[in-house]
Amino acid sequence: MTGATTEATERFFATLPARAPAVLRGPVRGTLQLRITTGNHSEHWRVEMAPGSARVTRETGPADAYWFGSADLFDQLVTGRAHGISSMLRNESTFTGDVVLFLAFRRFFPEQPGTRDPRAVAREQTGRPA
Repeated sequence: MTGATTEATERFFATLPARAPAVLRGPVRGTLQLRITTGNHSEHWRVEMAPGSARVTRETGPADAYWFGSADLFDQLVTGRAHGISSMLRNESTFTGDVVLFLAFRRFFPEQPGTRDPRAVAREQTGRPA
């Protein structure tokens, strides 16, 4: 672990390229720059996304979209304890740029514990097979 990021965050970014073919199936293309802070220390992660691929670096530079948040919040996002859109609505993080990139990126985050597909719940309640 280095600086502001946790082991969970490091692991999350390390797995993005391998998970991209399953997650980035739509026509998304662009660069998302993330700034993760702890106190007065910031770390930058750059994710270049294209259909079926993600390239992760620690570089900074021009991007199509920018996300800003704390290391604690990002750790909660990558462990399924927080939701990306909700964190922005609560002003716990900020975003600027092409929102489609964040909507695609958030699909890499795990579901919150105990979350179930509402269709499966409805099938169980009506007794219909899956």
